[in-house]
Amino acid sequence: MTGRSSLIAAAVALAIGGGAGTASAQTEIQWWHAMGGALGERVVEIADNFNRSQSEYKLVPVNKGNYTETVTAGIAAFRAGKPPHILQVFEVGTATMMGAKGAIKPVHELMAETGAPFDPDDYLGAVTGYYTTTDGKMLSMPFNSSTPVLFYNKEAFQKAGLDPNKPPKTWPEVGDYARKLVAAGYACGFSTAWQSWVHLENFSAWHNVPFGTRENGFAGLDTEFKFNSPLHVKHIQQMADWQKDKIFVYGGRRNLGNAKFTSGDCAMYTESSAGYGGFKKNAKFEFGTANLPYWPDVAGAPQNTIIGGASLWVMGGHSKEDYEGVAKFFSFLSLPLVQAYWHQNTGYVPITAAAFELTKKLGYYDANPGRDIPIHQMGDKAPTANSKGLRFGSFVQVREIIYEELEAIWAGQKTAQKGLDDAVQRGNALLRKFEKANR
Repeated sequence: MTGRSSLIAAAVALAIGGGAGTASAQTEIQWWHAMGGALGERVVEIADNFNRSQSEYKLVPVNKGNYTETVTAGIAAFRAGKPPHILQVFEVGTATMMGAKGAIKPVHELMAETGAPFDPDDYLGAVTGYYTTTDGKMLSMPFNSSTPVLFYNKEAFQKAGLDPNKPPKTWPEVGDYARKLVAAGYACGFSTAWQSWVHLENFSAWHNVPFGTRENGFAGLDTEFKFNSPLHVKHIQQMADWQKDKIFVYGGRRNLGNAKFTSGDCAMYTESSAGYGGFKKNAKFEFGTANLPYWPDVAGAPQNTIIGGASLWVMGGHSKEDYEGVAKFFSFLSLPLVQAYWHQNTGYVPITAAAFELTKKLGYYDANPGRDIPIHQMGDKAPTANSKGLRFGSFVQVREIIYEELEAIWAGQKTAQKGLDDAVQRGNALLRKFEKANR
């Protein structure tokens, strides 16, 4: 924990005071989450601080495994009539939660009914857009949000004769830099984590082109995928071609390729901004953070990137008293001090403008250059219909399809056009099944 973060933690404790009563007099609020390790410890800290801030409720955080396991457990508990009050759900599960009839209580309803302090305008639009209806109503509370950035090895840049303070801004520049890095003896120029999220989903938003029709699914279930456009094909085919010269090397699904960066093999790496903490701990070299590259011949690019991570959904079937406790916790979670502490200690972005401004005022970004890049990358431009997020049914399964097709492309078994065409066709079949089941 940094010195500034320690000060924030102390300030939170002072601000909330010591108001907890006896456990027997309190109403328990169950919070099922998917945060393990150090992140799980931060979740427990948040719960403990909330519990000390008041005496009516006791927030009980319970880890239920990974994201998929947590969602599965939450839905099963609802069907059994024993749901938690709060369920952490990753961003691609948004449409699934919306389609779970009666299983959720939208956040905007919760806050209005309980009278808890709540102004949607306090939250960063780039964060809340993913979890908001087309008419501006928040469905869930953003919690751990991140966006993809470019990490780069400054020492490798120096060895290759590149300026360590001038990372590449465009994809053609990435190719040029990577060639020099390979020539300098590095095993590969760049690799990536989360290939679909970075190079198709965020690629679309960053270039302000549709990933799918109907505002990327926000405007209706009758949506279709469009990530086989000429621009998408151009980008994926370029990456496939770069593989032949080790300019790009595929590192595996999800973030399994992180070791390629921390080991020093690959000098550039596109990954979630939340990867910062792990790189800081494991990399034995100085690294920098830069904006996600873009294609300079695309009009209007770069636009804004979209988030990954998860939000907190309120489950249906609880009492008015219980919901008042959930609303009280959400108000607490949104406090600038609480958000600033979470942001600085996890690598996730703050969900409110006030928390961002507080962190800036404390000098955190001056002491940690590049940590504000994800926030500016997401928020400096107002989101468009193409860049506010994705809302597709069965998207967890669709991502697996995309992984399969991209791996066939990287292996040279399919062209980018063929692989993306097949992914779109297979994905659209799942969309039609979801639409039929949720009419």
